This record gives sequence, C-alpha cells and structure tokens, in this order.
Amino acid sequence: MRIRVGHLYPDYLNIYADRGNIAVLARRAAWRGHELDVAAVSIGDTLRARDFDLLYVGGGQDREQALVAVDLAAKGDAVREAAADGCVVLAVCGGYQLLGSFYRDRDGVELPGVGLLPVHTVAGERRMIGDVLLDCEWAGRTLAGFENHAGRTRLEPGALPLGRVVHGFGNDGESGFEGCRSARVIATYLHGPLLPRNPWLADGVLAEALGHASGGDAFELEPLADELEAQAHDVAAGRARARGGRFT
Repeated sequence: MRIRVGHLYPDYLNIYADRGNIAVLARRAAWRGHELDVAAVSIGDTLRARDFDLLYVGGGQDREQALVAVDLAAKGDAVREAAADGCVVLAVCGGYQLLGSFYRDRDGVELPGVGLLPVHTVAGERRMIGDVLLDCEWAGRTLAGFENHAGRTRLEPGALPLGRVVHGFGNDGESGFEGCRSARVIATYLHGPLLPRNPWLADGVLAEALGHASGGDAFELEPLADELEAQAHDVAAGRARARGGRFT
C-alpha cells in the first residue's frame, strides 16, 4: 500500500535530526512491502485535508518557528479537518508547540497555534536539556529520547499526555507529563530523532496511517526483529536514568 505523507515545512523545521523520523517510517514500511509517498508542504503551499494519511511537522529555532506559525495557523482548518477524518499527525518539539492554542516567547510575543491539541506554551528563562524516559501506560511501553527546549507546555483540561516522566523534565519540568495525544495525533518534545530508538511507536504511526489509507482501523503489521532498535532504546533509557535532565 501507499502511505501519503505531508511533511510540513521541512525547509524551516528541520533541526534535531527530525528528518530521521521520515527515514525510519519509510524503511519500516518498505520492509513490509509498503511505500511512503512524501510531499513537502511549506509556506504559501495549499494543504488539502484529504490528500494525506500522515502529517509530520518537526522542530526549529525560534526564528524559523515564528516564520511558519502564521502560515500554519492559516492552514489550521485543513489540519483539523484532516485529523478529524482520521489522518495521523506526528509533531516534534516546535511542531508540538504550534499544534496548541498559542506559543508566547520570552518577549511576550504570541504566535498563533493550530488549536488541534488542548495545550499552550510559554517560553521560560532556562532551557531544559537532557535524556528522557517516559512511561506510556496507555500502550504498556516506554519511550526514550532527548529534549532541548525552553518552552513550558501546559496541558489544558481534558488533554491526555503522551506519557509520564520517569527521568527528565517533560512538558514543563513540574507536572510530570510529557507530550500530548488525541485519537491519531501524537505530539512530543522527544527528538534525536524519536522513532529509531522507539520502534513500537514508529509501527503504531504506520499502522494508523495504513488504516487511514485503507479506510479502516489500524493496520496489522508483521513484527520485525528490532534487535538493534531495542539496544538503541536501552542505551537511551540508561542515559536518562543516569543523567536525567538539567536546566541551562
């Protein structure tokens, strides 16, 4: 099957090796005989809600994030319509912040969000940097990754976190939550990139995207060996346990 992927602003939101997430999805799909058809959607481009099975948005510096925020907000109706139709949405770091209601920087300037997730973000004085380990009770799994952000993202009433922080800072360094999820939408600060060391999440994204492509429920994927992926997860989780996070 063909999975249609809309990669939002790859020319602006492309730091932290977030392109690696697309590479992982493409390879894990190909190993099962499926194909990723990736199209870039950037500033000034038209986003049509029913053109994609997966929308992906990565992270960027504050300057780049400010450049895309207004354009993404203008695409908000299409993003929300796509999600309501069952399209998978995966957002990392700055992309996560822009899926909320707003992002307010340290100068008090407020950037509009898409309003897809019940969260908002306010920049803090210090960055939260370090390895992270999450307990995702809803999946019975753990996620390991790396965070580097000054934004304090607050979950609003009714919001579901992606996971509970075992080691690290998470959304705000206080609540014990990290990320946000809703139906087929997953948003997180974890990068480095996220998916190579967390193959269960990569396969979950693929299964849901294939479900959307076929007009049904999540697709059942044949399991892969994943020995190296498991080792990468264990190494990252071990670093998180040893170092946690630190304010800078």
